[in-house]
Amino acid sequence: MESVQQELPGMTEGAKSSLEELESGLDRIRAAPADIGRVEMIVCRPAVGKRRILEEGELTLAEGLRGDSWKIRGSSSTPDGSAHPEMQLNLMNVRVIERVAGYRQAWPLAGDQFLVDFDLSKANVPPGTRLALGSAVIEVTAQPHLGCQKFQNRFGKDAVRFVNSAVGKQLNMRGINAKVVTPGVVRTGDTIRKVLFSTQSRD
Repeated sequence: MESVQQELPGMTEGAKSSLEELESGLDRIRAAPADIGRVEMIVCRPAVGKRRILEEGELTLAEGLRGDSWKIRGSSSTPDGSAHPEMQLNLMNVRVIERVAGYRQAWPLAGDQFLVDFDLSKANVPPGTRLALGSAVIEVTAQPHLGCQKFQNRFGKDAVRFVNSAVGKQLNMRGINAKVVTPGVVRTGDTIRKVLFSTQSRD
């Protein structure tokens, strides 16, 4: 079963907490599980400004999350504006978004397809690390994922300062980019776990 949400009044922004309020959640964020976590929400973006919350999602080599607009929306990071192959999927620590958004209904506004209770820090999942989600396997890429103007509009200036701070970058609080290496199905409540740890430097 799935439900569809659009960015309508009441769903266009989060709590816009102060930096002090956001930083009070750092201990909880740091305590996210490092080896085996949980998929808390799957968000498909069928078009700009739309969100579809999925109970089950299919990951494919060609599309990333089936039904998502990653491939058709393209990227400013490629010479020809085509979809960036290293930015197929976005994952964000659910402990960060629950602090930034303030309420669950606003979580999908972040635009990340997978909100997970898992340590996504540079130390725990450097580029090249492979993660199993349900029956699929994805690989963390080196493409940075930082707070932008849209993120600021939805969650406030202090939210951007929070996730883009030195600590925020170290913990990858805005999230990580990844690509599919083994197609499969992911369901809400599935585990997320490391199946291959990369020793690549993140300096």
